[in-house]
Amino acid sequence: MLTNRQQYTDFIKAEAKRLGFLSCGISKAGFLEDEAPRLEQWLNENRNGQMQYMENHFDKRLDPTLLVDGAKSVISLLLNYYPNETQNTESYKISKYAYGQDYHFVIKSKLKDLLHSIQENIGEVGGRAFVDSAPVLDKAWAAKSGLGWIGKNSNLLSKQVGSFFFIAELIVDIELEYDTPVTDHCGSCTACIDACPTQAIVEPYVVDGSKCISYFTIELKDNLPMEMKGKFDDWMFGCDVCQDICPWNRFSKPHNEPLFNPHPDLLTMTKKDWEEITEDTFRAVFKKSAVKRTKFEGLKRNIEFLK
Repeated sequence: MLTNRQQYTDFIKAEAKRLGFLSCGISKAGFLEDEAPRLEQWLNENRNGQMQYMENHFDKRLDPTLLVDGAKSVISLLLNYYPNETQNTESYKISKYAYGQDYHFVIKSKLKDLLHSIQENIGEVGGRAFVDSAPVLDKAWAAKSGLGWIGKNSNLLSKQVGSFFFIAELIVDIELEYDTPVTDHCGSCTACIDACPTQAIVEPYVVDGSKCISYFTIELKDNLPMEMKGKFDDWMFGCDVCQDICPWNRFSKPHNEPLFNPHPDLLTMTKKDWEEITEDTFRAVFKKSAVKRTKFEGLKRNIEFLK
């Protein structure tokens, strides 16, 4: 049995690596003082559009001790999803994170394995796993634990691997050794701001969620606004422009998670194939994919808007 904080920490990081996570950083659980005024202002300026859920649980978003009894540590984990191959260039595009199986299920199962392993080797540890579905400020915690810095496109960036990764957490009730944040390496670069087709990055480090192509193609349930016609750059689900253009993503390496491999048809389908897509094809290509969030009708709506 492991007996001290350093041993616990080393064990957790080694296990995270064994389970296929890209990296693991740990920070002390507590109130996110710097993020509170920023989040409040972002919400007051209606940057969340119709994403009402962003307004819920304001206190819990900023304080993990309200989510997990006796929370002492936030273990942040990154999982690579950068694909080996991308779609046919003559195609409507989907965000790379949605190529394979829905990441929520893939990561949740890894987090459960990690928590189980911690409990077996350290003893009675209480904790909860979070994958982007609860009020946790993933990027803030990952930055606090030294896994990268939050870039001008508001994504977490890492010098080693760029930004094509998922972020998840285990919030646990034991003290561990804590990592320290890294410095910002965006410098004077404005590539992401200049490239955004809908000018959603309203100032460095501030993204207006209600102007983002991902918001329009995934979150918005109403008709797409006509003033955005012609500005979607052929994205039918999500958008990767601000990541594709980021110089740090030159260092992205393909993932080795078989569950993130796409259905073969996804890579070869042309615009014509997408325009003629049937519900059966939709079900086959996106069987366990995050694209199911838009449903068949939502994807059809997006494709019609791009034509």
